Formats: sequence, structure tokens, C-alpha cells
Amino acid sequence: MRGILFVVAALAVMGLAFWAYQENYKTQATIREVRELHAQIGASHERLSMLRAEWAYLNRPDRLADLAELNFDRLGLLPIMPDAFGRVDQIIYPLPPILPITNPIELSSDAFQSVENPL
Repeated sequence: MRGILFVVAALAVMGLAFWAYQENYKTQATIREVRELHAQIGASHERLSMLRAEWAYLNRPDRLADLAELNFDRLGLLPIMPDAFGRVDQIIYPLPPILPITNPIELSSDAFQSVENPL
């Protein structure tokens, strides 16, 4: 009986060792994948900062003004001047439409007086 118990215990230990071995390799593979993702995120951040710098360089006001001047015949863009802007009080807002009365309610001053002065 002891021999069977020792064999079962040895098989259990070997099974658990095999399971731990497999879990160790899965963990290492996951850690490797996380490191690759962190590297990709870092590269994406570097690329994003490079693109932002390029965008800022291409959107310089003096460059855009020169481009507008060169392409005036095709685009008809005028340079922005301070007098091209208006004030807020110069904006004419449309009035809201007056809707027709479809369900009129009749009011009577008698009802109001009777509630106010019940005699």
C-alpha cells in the first residue's frame, strides 16, 4: 500500500512540475510580448512627436502667407488683416419663428377673483 502511495505522490509531483514548467514558459512569452509592446509604444510616441514638429514647421505663418501669395490666382486667398474681423455686437442673429397658437386656453378673471377672495 505504501508503494502505491509513493508512486501516486511521485506522479503528482511530476505532473505539478510539468504544469509549473509550462506556466513558466507562458509567463516568459507574455513578458517578452509586453516588452515588444512597450518598444512599439515608445516608437509610436517618437513618431508622433516628429509628426507634431513637422506639422508645426509646415504651418508657420510666414510660410503659409507665402503660399497664399504664390497661389492667389488659383485660390483667391487674402492675407488675414486685423480689420477683417468684426465685433460680436455686429452679428445679426435670426429671430426665432413665431409659432401659431393651435390650442388656445381661455382665462377668466372671475375664477382668479373667486380663489383670491372667497366670499
